[in-house]
Amino acid sequence: MSDEKNTIVRYSDEELGEFKGIITKKLRRAEEDLEFYMSQLKEGADNPDAKVKGLDDSIGMVETERLQTLASRQQKYIKHLKNALIRIENKVYGVCRETGKLISKERLKAVPHATLCIDAKKSRSK
Repeated sequence: MSDEKNTIVRYSDEELGEFKGIITKKLRRAEEDLEFYMSQLKEGADNPDAKVKGLDDSIGMVETERLQTLASRQQKYIKHLKNALIRIENKVYGVCRETGKLISKERLKAVPHATLCIDAKKSRSK
């Protein structure tokens, strides 16, 4: 689609399909990783007396906290990826929420859940 000035205002359905494939693949991997972290946490909770050879309680607690942090980050990442899929379905994916301009394909391939173009991201950092 384009407006009177011949400026692209959204990605084509074909391009959106390509991004959907990228996001779906990343989402599947993220869900697998989350499942692993949760199983590790459950394993530790189900068997509190089990200790890894040579590790004391404080190291075990640090490992539990690390797994909880990883799981929490993964849940947040999954939510962002699912929101990106919703934006694709609504055909607004890849449009910067601050400038209304298209986010570059390179940025979306690297960070498929991005909602800000590089210029908007940089101006927020200042």
